Amino acid sequence: MIAQLVKYAGKLARAGLCAPGEPLLAALDAELSFSHADDPRQPLAERVILALGAGALLLAEPIGPCQGAMLALARRAVEEGRDCVLPGDCETRTFLHDLPVVRGLEAEGVIQALKRRKGCIILDETGGGRALMAAAGSVSPEQTFVTVSSMAFACFVAFFDQHLRAARAGTLTQARKAEFACVRAALEAELSRLPQTLPKLLPGPFTDADQARAAMTQAGRAVVEYGLVDSSFGNVSCRQQTPEGELLLISQTGSSLDELAGVIDPCRMDGSSCVGLTASSEYSAHKAVYDGGGARTILHGHPRFAVIVSMDCDKLDCPGLGECHRACAAPRAVCDPACGLSIPIVPGEVGTGPFGLCNTLPPALTDVGGGRGGPAAGSAVGAIVYGHGLFTTGKQDFRDAFATLFEVERFCRDEYFRRVAALGGA
Repeated sequence: MIAQLVKYAGKLARAGLCAPGEPLLAALDAELSFSHADDPRQPLAERVILALGAGALLLAEPIGPCQGAMLALARRAVEEGRDCVLPGDCETRTFLHDLPVVRGLEAEGVIQALKRRKGCIILDETGGGRALMAAAGSVSPEQTFVTVSSMAFACFVAFFDQHLRAARAGTLTQARKAEFACVRAALEAELSRLPQTLPKLLPGPFTDADQARAAMTQAGRAVVEYGLVDSSFGNVSCRQQTPEGELLLISQTGSSLDELAGVIDPCRMDGSSCVGLTASSEYSAHKAVYDGGGARTILHGHPRFAVIVSMDCDKLDCPGLGECHRACAAPRAVCDPACGLSIPIVPGEVGTGPFGLCNTLPPALTDVGGGRGGPAAGSAVGAIVYGHGLFTTGKQDFRDAFATLFEVERFCRDEYFRRVAALGGA
């Protein structure tokens, strides 16, 4: 058990969300175990985990832009008389719902918050002030890792989204601008540590399902290493011909993209297998894309600024506000005429309902959907699902799909700051 605790504490550090050795993970099995010894938060963790009857508990202090974003959002919630932060991204809508804010490192407040939600923000105003995250899991330490990663992502997106919305509404104060400048500086320091050139991925076409699985495992790891997804979200798939028939190889639901070995499901394209029951929750959307076009691979990540830009709209009085993720009627896209980039933004919910991704996404990922112009036109296409993430496809391997994921996020980041500057929000 201790090895699992150390593993997930280390993954938070490698993702740049926390300092090495800082996250405290606790697990209750035959006895109570901790990821490391002599942490002053251990008595707090013990009280909380025993009171909840949980299997695992995680206490972690985010660093970099996530710390600044989470602290600002928590303080704003308290100032406005709210007991929670309300992000608007897809992960929050489907997984977190809201983020309770607890004032002070007191066990009872954390206990009550975690009885209501999977995770909470702890606002500690001692010293200069800081935000911490707490998450409980009923079964395993991995659950707490997923929750904390999602909380960090949600607060990052919410902070930058709310700043742009306030700039459009003309309600930014000098204090908010100064706060934004500090978080932006932390972001630039974080970005300088990420890879800046494309990875060398396996070229296709793949000769068999084993080679396709190896390529999927490599591509999934790269998406995480480049900061284009939280490891336990997003998905990857490949359409592969085999002697037994054509397969849709897809990452399993809840799998970590940086640990795909052994968790890739072989689903038959003709629908004659029930293996898809354990496949990604977006299996139906992947299959519909393959059925409708010439794609052989799909990458789905949650690049932060692609998500933020997808949520931006200058129609402040639109009667459909609040339902944008389900049925936005206005055609929207991320476009860069200089390089021929044209990526549609579509609504869509996880699942197969009338507003499900299996209905809204495939039309955008065909030859008449989004893509890149120039010499590479048609080699890869992509679409952003509102508040959710970016789907990209490749004709024979993951190289073009990854390049599109990488390029669109870089463009969206630059575009975001262009919009903020144009509105006087910088």
